[in-house]
Amino acid sequence: MRLPDDPEIPAQINIVPMIDVVFAILTFFIMSSLFLSRTEGLPVNLPKATTAKIQQKTKVMVTVKPDGAIALNRKPIQLMQLEPALRALAKPQENMVVVVNADETVDHGKIIAIMDRVRRVKDAKLAIATRRP
Repeated sequence: MRLPDDPEIPAQINIVPMIDVVFAILTFFIMSSLFLSRTEGLPVNLPKATTAKIQQKTKVMVTVKPDGAIALNRKPIQLMQLEPALRALAKPQENMVVVVNADETVDHGKIIAIMDRVRRVKDAKLAIATRRP
């Protein structure tokens, strides 16, 4: 019960806790969206292809940088070591998908040499990474 002599206290809405909650939610969405994009190879400029299909299960990623450097699952490797390394990764009775993720400026001969090494590995399926135009 209010007495007639009590001063009227204006109603206040404290928005500082609300701002903290909004920033926490915003931070959560930003951080979670960063993990939604999955990159399995090193960043390169992929060539464009309108008939590209998405591979659901990528077992092994071979990346070729613009300078011609090769990486197997993000670890640098020489061309001569590629085939034995792929054989070591291959599991018996299981088809292995090897995706060649090459920059569009890489020499065609280099890509063919890598593809030749991949095809020598038994039960290895070869795929080439592209992006849609």
